[in-house]
Amino acid sequence: GKLGRYPPWPGKIVNPPKDLKKPRGKKCFFVKFFGTEDHAWIKVEQLKPYHPHKEEMIKINKGKRFQQAVDAVEEFLRKTKGKDQASSHNSNEEKNRRNSSEERGKQSAGEEKRKTSLSEGKLKKGTGEGKKRGSSVSSERGSKSPLKRAQDQSPRKRGRPPKDEKDLTIPESSTVKRVMTGTVAGFKWPPSVSEPVKDSDPHFHHFLLSQTEKPAVCYQAITKKLKVCEEETGSTSIQAADSTAVNGSITPTDKKIGFLGLGLMGSGIVSNLLKMGHTVTVWNRTAEKCDLFIQEGARLGRTPAEVVSTCDITFACVSDPKAAKDLVLGPSGVLQGIRPGKCYVDMSTVDADTVTELAQVIVSRGGRFLEAPVSGNQQLSNDGMLVILAAGDRGLYEDCSSCFQAMGKTSFFLGEVGNAAKMMLIVNMVQGSFMATIAEGLTLAQVTGQSQQTLLDILNQGQLASIFLDQKCQNILQGNFKPDFYLKYIQKDLRLAIALGDSVNHPTPMAAAANEVYKRAKALDQSDNDMSAVYRAYIH
Repeated sequence: GKLGRYPPWPGKIVNPPKDLKKPRGKKCFFVKFFGTEDHAWIKVEQLKPYHPHKEEMIKINKGKRFQQAVDAVEEFLRKTKGKDQASSHNSNEEKNRRNSSEERGKQSAGEEKRKTSLSEGKLKKGTGEGKKRGSSVSSERGSKSPLKRAQDQSPRKRGRPPKDEKDLTIPESSTVKRVMTGTVAGFKWPPSVSEPVKDSDPHFHHFLLSQTEKPAVCYQAITKKLKVCEEETGSTSIQAADSTAVNGSITPTDKKIGFLGLGLMGSGIVSNLLKMGHTVTVWNRTAEKCDLFIQEGARLGRTPAEVVSTCDITFACVSDPKAAKDLVLGPSGVLQGIRPGKCYVDMSTVDADTVTELAQVIVSRGGRFLEAPVSGNQQLSNDGMLVILAAGDRGLYEDCSSCFQAMGKTSFFLGEVGNAAKMMLIVNMVQGSFMATIAEGLTLAQVTGQSQQTLLDILNQGQLASIFLDQKCQNILQGNFKPDFYLKYIQKDLRLAIALGDSVNHPTPMAAAANEVYKRAKALDQSDNDMSAVYRAYIH
């Protein structure tokens, strides 16, 4: 994921409490976050320098708490500079410098290979220089002794900061904090109780809703930046218990996975689950769609109930609220296969009322429920680059870790059931409205004698430039409306988003106007074309 899009949080390295053991595995530091007094173990490659990224941070995070954190950093830097000037030959500082150099020396061989930044704004790795490090909360799935959950450790973190917060005193020229995607509470990602510790896709990031902060400041980013266990020789026996994926970046869960619905999105998801070594049983309303996946190694389920009863975790991705309800409540449906401990993950984009109702009936039978709608399209699904918005059972969210890494680049955990549905509708409302605006601009250019290609070139050179803009404009210019995201589904999402606004008396005039244009396009038989076919609604 492009981490530059998400708010970083500044911090500094401090000495951990004596009774707090350092996690095994990768090199990590105990970090105090400015402005929050929270602490966490952070891996060295999950840190970025403060000064080079300061302006970028400030641009993307306007919050009051973040500004307070930046002020705290600047105050700390002023004090540190003053101390360095006043006692530049202090023996303790020299000792700290030597210790820092020795620590860095141990990892220099590995870090020399990682000096270059990951492309497109992903986390920068260690530079090998003696820079101070600070960061936000990260995932410690790779650790054998991770800290407890946030709610267990918060009292210690918030109430009792480490006794010794002596900083690694390094000259001001290199006193640049490292930062990464940020959070305001020290949440640690524990491994699943039922599974061994596993390594993860280095390009996959977890974002969680804080359970310790108020909603206004509660979105946390927890980044999973782990590699295969090449440096964790002590955990080879644990790793050997699982079949490691071919590309070595994901260790698939040993749980049996079910998948219901092989449409544009579901097909790509199942393909990636299989590629990454998961055991998958598939079902689709039209059974012939299953054939390709059976050839790829999937098992065939005869009914949704059978899939759920024979699998540990069953995912579903269907078209709309009615289909989602029928799948669960209909004959031989999901509900008939639910027994205590069975897990159901609904990835369909539906309204909050529908998903809440489904969660209630699943849980009433002793099942565990997670909603996990996905943001993306067929291409992103095929590439395993979806964005997953999850809510509900957080333990189940953790159990789905290897599955989410196989199918997506990022996952967000948003709290209670219904939150992901609302967020997904808002995201698609923005996307659908933007698509209609693109079509409106291109047709207006045409009827006023302007070159549509030139308009695209201009937009691609400006601040609106994006993959989405370019691809959809190319579709229109080439007259290629092969579905990547069905027009009928974006119209459905606009309709549900408008209803969401109605439920809280919030105006959605832009979405309402866009919805009318998509309805016009549907009347022109564009439902099964790509959303970019909304262009045809504007042609006189």
